[in-house]
Amino acid sequence: MDRLPGILLANVPPLTIPLAIILGGVAIALIIHRQVFAFAIRRMEGRIGLGAAAFRRARRPMRLVAVLAALVVTVPFVSLPYGLRDTIGHVALILMIVLVGWTMILVSNLLAERSVRNYRLDDANNLVARKHVTQVRVLRRTINILIGLITAAAVLLTFDSVQRYGVSLFASAGAAGLVLGFAARPVLSNLIAGIQIAITQPIRLEDVVIVEGEWGWIEEIFATYVVVRLWDWRRMVVPLSYFIEQPFQNWTRESAGVIGSVYWYVDYTLPVDEMRAELERAIENSPFWDGEVKVLQVVDTDKDTIHIRGLMSARTSPQNFDLRCEIREKMIGWIQREHPEALPRLRTELHGPPDAPARKSADPPMPPPGTTGPDGT
Repeated sequence: MDRLPGILLANVPPLTIPLAIILGGVAIALIIHRQVFAFAIRRMEGRIGLGAAAFRRARRPMRLVAVLAALVVTVPFVSLPYGLRDTIGHVALILMIVLVGWTMILVSNLLAERSVRNYRLDDANNLVARKHVTQVRVLRRTINILIGLITAAAVLLTFDSVQRYGVSLFASAGAAGLVLGFAARPVLSNLIAGIQIAITQPIRLEDVVIVEGEWGWIEEIFATYVVVRLWDWRRMVVPLSYFIEQPFQNWTRESAGVIGSVYWYVDYTLPVDEMRAELERAIENSPFWDGEVKVLQVVDTDKDTIHIRGLMSARTSPQNFDLRCEIREKMIGWIQREHPEALPRLRTELHGPPDAPARKSADPPMPPPGTTGPDGT
């Protein structure tokens, strides 16, 4: 019986025990990590400070820290072949690089979210908020992509084959470099466009724009494309470089207020002064008017009608659209009710030939007063 454990150990492959020790250490480290974070999160429930938020975000990266700690503790105390030890060391180096990159991304995201926490995009006058939030979000996504690319490059450079390929590529530096540069041009152009948009801000979040003939709002700005929410709830996806290279309309570049126009084509008999007074009264009674602009002008005429334009302003473009529809409908009703003869119409007059003889009457002409007719009457 005393020799049984030795016999069993003699039949076990030589790598089983070292690997079991390493895996056991990793498992214990992950269990400790889970229990510590579960206890700490229960204690910090309800806290919204920077430290609590950072601790919650650090939960996943700390798993990698636990795995690395387990490898550092267990690998030096077990007997491993030289090749396997190098492989485990390589894995630990990759995990360390990923951990550094992941931590930098989490830190940038946390700082970005904290910096926009006090800005609200649903306010009526949200120009400053839209400017700040747009800058932070675009720069955050650009920084995250750059960190991801640098992390991936650092991981790949830990492999000898990738290092040899890089050296040969720099040595040959010609067509291969041109091909790689041409292939990466769309990604790089969009990244550069993102930095330009974050700094110069031709567009911001919730800006009202007209792109490719479509009217909508800037819903989200990603690292390589922009999502435009159209008025009928469709979404238009536009490359980020489009807003640097192509012309477009931005209705809320400086402020959310906008002036809209309504046209009427009416007869010359319409009293313009009465229509102007009715228009101003209708605009003043509308809840969509911002109290700024209310103008009626005769902007053109033709042989049949006069062209009347009404200008009115509102706090936002959707409210201006509703205001224009309301005023258009009210003024048409006023014209129909008060001046129906002023609705557009076509006039025609019938004239005979200029040299036509006068029409002879079938009845004899009436005698002058005080005289008698042919029959003595």
